[in-house]
Amino acid sequence: MGGLILHLGASVTCSHGGPAVPTVPYSRVTLQGHPVVTVAAPYEIAHCNLPAPAEALRCTGGQWLQGSTRVFAGGRALVLDSSPSMCVPNGAVMLVLECQTRVNAV
Repeated sequence: MGGLILHLGASVTCSHGGPAVPTVPYSRVTLQGHPVVTVAAPYEIAHCNLPAPAEALRCTGGQWLQGSTRVFAGGRALVLDSSPSMCVPNGAVMLVLECQTRVNAV
């Protein structure tokens, strides 16, 4: 499964539209001047739009479950736009809306 590599400037949201930002990007490798994101970096999600009756289940964080298998940064797999993910506490997925388009990985 190949895909585009995510970086700090990529636009990522939870399934409900809440913006997601990596908490620990890998700054020793950059794409277009932005640090890349490895699968070890948890995401922080703010302003999840899950409806009020389910307010206790609003997304607060997310984690990528799988990344690149042949390209690594600091010994860790890179997050690809096709990587599976899961949000906490409800198990929803994170969506990649926009990312760099020049570098692919497998």
